[in-house]
Amino acid sequence: PQPVPSLPPFFPQTGKGFSLQALPVKYKTRQTLEYLRQFPHLRCKSNSLSALLRIRSEATAAIHSFFRDNGYAHIHTPIITSNDCEGAGEVFEVMPADKQNDPDENPHFFSVPSFLTVSGQLHLEAMAGAFTKVFSFGPTFRAEHSYTRKHLAEFYMVEAEISFIERLQDIMQVMEDLFKKVTDSVLSRCPQDVELFHKYVAPGQKAKLEKMLNKSFITMSYAEAIEVLKQARKDFVYKPEWGQDIQSEHEKYLIEHCGEIPVFIYNYPYALKPFYMRDNEDGVHRTVAAVDLLVPGIGELCGGSLREDRLDFLQTRLQRLGLEETYQWYLELRQFGSTPHGGFGMGFERYLQCILGVENIKDVIPFPRSFRSCLL
Repeated sequence: PQPVPSLPPFFPQTGKGFSLQALPVKYKTRQTLEYLRQFPHLRCKSNSLSALLRIRSEATAAIHSFFRDNGYAHIHTPIITSNDCEGAGEVFEVMPADKQNDPDENPHFFSVPSFLTVSGQLHLEAMAGAFTKVFSFGPTFRAEHSYTRKHLAEFYMVEAEISFIERLQDIMQVMEDLFKKVTDSVLSRCPQDVELFHKYVAPGQKAKLEKMLNKSFITMSYAEAIEVLKQARKDFVYKPEWGQDIQSEHEKYLIEHCGEIPVFIYNYPYALKPFYMRDNEDGVHRTVAAVDLLVPGIGELCGGSLREDRLDFLQTRLQRLGLEETYQWYLELRQFGSTPHGGFGMGFERYLQCILGVENIKDVIPFPRSFRSCLL
């Protein structure tokens, strides 16, 4: 790894022809991440952002190594697709710039509506039937009107699908192993870069991260989590009730309740989760075999589930949602031979936030949205 120069953080790397007085990133002045965000084309010259990019690079390599060493095949899933995997409608539609004005012409480039992908999961499920263990690591897009420190419209997602898996605990173990082994690799290969963030950006994060790495993650059912929240001596904005989603304030409390150790919340209500999650049959559409991993400072980092491998269960649910025709190809994955399987996804930028202690997710991406818009 390249050593970090022994200079104050955010020192701009300069060369011949530059006027230090004219640079908005001042010489030997510690600039905040918020300030640097105003200059996306220059901020990569600062110690903080160059360190971040080295960490991103190493984390990317470590993720690929983890899956390769454990027998996964890397699959490139489509970026333009007709499927809304999550079913929430928060998608960016793709249209050609030179739209045809002829009313008789099909307005869609591919004859059907197409979108930027929100997840490669459904495509990975098809591949898992051939390769047993598969993963993808690429850009995903969500048209979610939420401009918080934890949300991006474009972000990278690590996703994996595993055939012949019948226990939710096995998926949890892969999530925990991925987090710990990738983080160990980053810490060993980029110690000075990580130390820059732990010293100047998030003092105290080093101890928190060591605690996460040295302790086994906690598991808690959704029902148990709701009871913990109900008994909390705290006034929540959203009252915790069985059947309601767990909000950010709830996630924060649950992590505190667990001693700032990552916690798996599993077996969510059937009505809260997408159609592909396996019905636990613990009542009439009561819960599904789904799990979320909550981590300190971030909240939800990973989400996964056992997939519904039974054709009749899946077909009934899609009929009820009016999606049977749209997902006929997905039903055929069960119709022509199915095995128990499951998988998960992890937001890459949220992972970087977690290990570095950076508050705003926009500070762990190479180019903020404002700069990307200038390129269009």
